[in-house]
Amino acid sequence: MIFTFFAKTDPGRARDNNEDAVAFDENVRLGVLADGMGGYNAGEIASGMATAFIKSELSRWLAEAGKSASVREIRRAMEICVDNANLSIFNAANSNPHYAGMGTTLVVSVFQDGRLLLGHIGDSRCYRYRGGELVQITKDHSLLQEQIDAGLLTPAQAVLSANKNLVTRALGVEDGVMLELNEHQVEVGDLYLMCSDGLSDMIDDATIARIIEGEETLEQRCELLVGAANDNGGRDNITVMAVQVTAESEKRGLISRLLGK
Repeated sequence: MIFTFFAKTDPGRARDNNEDAVAFDENVRLGVLADGMGGYNAGEIASGMATAFIKSELSRWLAEAGKSASVREIRRAMEICVDNANLSIFNAANSNPHYAGMGTTLVVSVFQDGRLLLGHIGDSRCYRYRGGELVQITKDHSLLQEQIDAGLLTPAQAVLSANKNLVTRALGVEDGVMLELNEHQVEVGDLYLMCSDGLSDMIDDATIARIIEGEETLEQRCELLVGAANDNGGRDNITVMAVQVTAESEKRGLISRLLGK
C-alpha cells in the first residue's frame, strides 16, 4: 500500500493567531495534529510542543524499529511518546506564569500495511472515507459527547449547543493523561481525514464527504475543506490532514506511463 499525506492549517476569519499545529512523516507513515488552548497565546505553545515532540521521538523510534515492529510495540511507543509530551507541556505550564493552564487536543496516527493505530485526546477528530461513506472513527472527549451518550441531548440538539468546546480530556493539563488508542483495518481506496474542531464545527459531515469524494488532488481537497469552513464563518483555527491509500501497483503503473513504458 502507498500512503500519501497532505496537511493544511489556517487561522480562520476571526483570529489573528493560530493555536493549531500539524506535522507528519510520510517515510514512517506518521501523522500528528493538535489544537491548543490557554491564555497569552499559550495554546500555540502547547500544540507546537506536542506535534514537534511526538513527531521527533516517534519518527525516530519507527525508523529504527522498521516494519518488523509488532502492534503491541507500536502501541507502547505511542503511549510513551504521548506521556512524555504531556509531562513536558505540564512542566512548562507550571514553570512559566504566561503558560499556566495551557493544554492541547491530539490526534496521532501510525499506518502500517492493512492497519491504522489511531490515538486521540480531546475533540480533534479522525474520519474515514470508504466506498462512498464517511465515518467518524474517533469519539470526542467532550462535555457535549457525554451529554449525547447520557441521552440528555440528541445529535441535532448538540449542533446548537453552547458547550461545543468544553473538552473533558487534554494533553498537558495534568501530570498524567489517558490516550485513547484503537486499531482499524485499512483498505486500498480509503481516505483518512484528521481535523481540528475549526473544521467540524463549521461544516457538517455531509459537506466534508462531498468535498472528499471529489476528483481533485489531495491538496486541492484539503484547500476546499478549509475554504468551506472559512466561508461558513471561520470562527476558529482550521487544520486538516488527509491520508490517501492506494495500491503499490497503481504507483508503478503511473511511473511506467510517465516513462512511456
